[in-house]
Amino acid sequence: MKVVKKKGENGMIHLDVTASTAEVSEALNNAGVQFCNQMGIPPVPDKTPAQAAAEQMGIKDLDALVVQQAVEALVPKAISKHNIQPAYMPIAQPKGIMRRGRTFQFELDVMPKPQYELTSYEPVSFTVDPFESDEEAVDREIAKMAEMYSGYVKTDDKPIEKGDNALLKIEAWKDGEVVPGLTVNQRTYSVGEGYMPVGFDEGIMGMVPGEVRTFKFEGPGLDENDNEIMEEYEAKVEVIEIQKSQLPIIDDDWVRENMPMAKDLADLRAKIAENSDSQRRVYYEDYKRNFAASELAKRFEGSIPDEIYEGTRGDVLRQMKNNVQQQGVTWEDFVQQQGGEQQVGMFLMLETRQQLVQGYALDAYYRHFNLSYTDQDVLEVCKSINPRQPERLRKQLEAGGLGFSLRESAQRLCAAKHLVEHADIKVKGEDDEEATEEAAAE
Repeated sequence: MKVVKKKGENGMIHLDVTASTAEVSEALNNAGVQFCNQMGIPPVPDKTPAQAAAEQMGIKDLDALVVQQAVEALVPKAISKHNIQPAYMPIAQPKGIMRRGRTFQFELDVMPKPQYELTSYEPVSFTVDPFESDEEAVDREIAKMAEMYSGYVKTDDKPIEKGDNALLKIEAWKDGEVVPGLTVNQRTYSVGEGYMPVGFDEGIMGMVPGEVRTFKFEGPGLDENDNEIMEEYEAKVEVIEIQKSQLPIIDDDWVRENMPMAKDLADLRAKIAENSDSQRRVYYEDYKRNFAASELAKRFEGSIPDEIYEGTRGDVLRQMKNNVQQQGVTWEDFVQQQGGEQQVGMFLMLETRQQLVQGYALDAYYRHFNLSYTDQDVLEVCKSINPRQPERLRKQLEAGGLGFSLRESAQRLCAAKHLVEHADIKVKGEDDEEATEEAAAE
């Protein structure tokens, strides 16, 4: 990628960018993969995302659908070429249409992140809620274990109905040949749960233990071109018994038999509590850092340009929409629940200002004390985004040119840690207890 840096207007940095043909193809490919993942199109061996999308959804030109995302992916790579720390992610101005096999040119006007100072760098003071263990977490985890290890036992004989569990012996044929996957000597089957075609459920409905019934039903199959079709199966089913689900009793004997890492139930509960507290400690430390940063932000001096508000507002809005989507709520319903667009717009404005001021306050604190972030800080940032694969996320962000964003987050985390370490923190209730003890001693 060729990036020519020029001095722009009003303190901006102007970048003229030329992406190579290989970079264009990579951006389009990555955008295509992301589109397929979002649309639930599974990858197909030896086929490109475009070919998979064409076969499964009839999309003739995937590149045309994802070109905007591909252009956006090139922006941070261009910015990182000159080690610029942007105030917000700028929008690319294309000089032509992005096409495979061609270079692609675009322009960027980047506003460097401004620096601010604070009225004071003295330790902050604030009061927090005490750390509390989740006593019910242990019971919930034990209940999950019982559910995972649940089994089936015989219950009263009765005709099979929808929702019953029945122990069956099944022989199945297709075109006169035995179907191994369906033929079993004993299998507990939950009627009406969709594990077998509807015709099978209808065939066994009303059967009682000891009864044997032969019937035909239709089930899915594939033709010579791997197209899904319905085929006829024949089944001979014997009902052995009607069953009910039974949870195990989690006691010392059960723990010793199934949980070798614990010596008895009390030990198991202690280990679960310890793990729960460890996870809650992470959130508690984050809670204190956010509280400290909020207090530090009260010392912020200066005004933030409107361009930064507008640029950051878009990022905050996208994050808010992602959070709403993850909760299974449409954006329209969310807006209505919050009292309309005006209320959401007000909240968005306040959230944008809070994020900007807290971030700039932490930047000033980091510079003032000449702090240095560590690889552990970077890993913690990545872990907060992707707890399972933080190292992989780090590589992806750095490969995508977002190393500057990762460094900024690590610096702010480092500053927040230092801020909390030197803060005057009071815990609710502890002062009252100390005063009571002192009075009693006197």
